[in-house]
Amino acid sequence: QVQLVESGGGLVQAGGSLRLSCAASGRTFGGYAMGWFRQAPGKDRESVASISFSGGYTYYTDSVKGRFTISRDNAKNTVYLQMNNLKPEDTAVYYCAADPPSSDPNLLLDHVRALGDPGRASWGQGTQVTVSS
Repeated sequence: QVQLVESGGGLVQAGGSLRLSCAASGRTFGGYAMGWFRQAPGKDRESVASISFSGGYTYYTDSVKGRFTISRDNAKNTVYLQMNNLKPEDTAVYYCAADPPSSDPNLLLDHVRALGDPGRASWGQGTQVTVSS
């Protein structure tokens, strides 16, 4: 597994923007699909976005489509989440996750398996995002 460290969270007013970063270290060779999840107080963790190792395939949950953009820089072993037009309901702890390495660079992170079997993926410690109204 790889070690993941998120950064970039904070407090922002509704309509504002934040850019989250997730830096990977350790066994970073191979094709890791990666993704962002979030967990609001009293709610289950949910998938937000994911990206294939190639960067050519992405997934977004409906509530963030058109506002969030996931990207990655494999040379820097870093994945990003650009969040625009933030809403109070985006308030949550945001987690970065990496799937086990795959030979297929176009696979997306299996968010269902990641949520169902947390030990399967590598997880970061989370970064708090708070959006005030």
